[in-house]
Amino acid sequence: MAEPTPRRNEPRLRPAPLIFEPAEAAADPEHFFDLESIEDPRALLARATELTQAFRAAADRAVEFQAIAAAQLADPRRFDRLTPADIADRAEWTEDYAKKMVEFGRDLMRGNAEGRTTADPV
Repeated sequence: MAEPTPRRNEPRLRPAPLIFEPAEAAADPEHFFDLESIEDPRALLARATELTQAFRAAADRAVEFQAIAAAQLADPRRFDRLTPADIADRAEWTEDYAKKMVEFGRDLMRGNAEGRTTADPV
């Protein structure tokens, strides 16, 4: 099972495998990572929990990369830097959230994300 996003000095654990979904299976709205074929409720709960944790870990990691990209785009040393409003527009965020993401990204790049329990900058 996947674990919560670790702090900077802790190694990252890999989330549960998300087993590839063929295009024809993904097109079926009732099909979701083969969960519908698991009949044993204990096994279903275990696999669904693994997937939930894997998706959370993936989302946390993606948010960290968003924050780093936002901080890089807002870097005043860049000749093509973007304002928080520009970043918000590109990422479909509010400007306030973009500002928080830029700061979170700067913290991550400096290695100062210690003590954070999630990747959420707010």
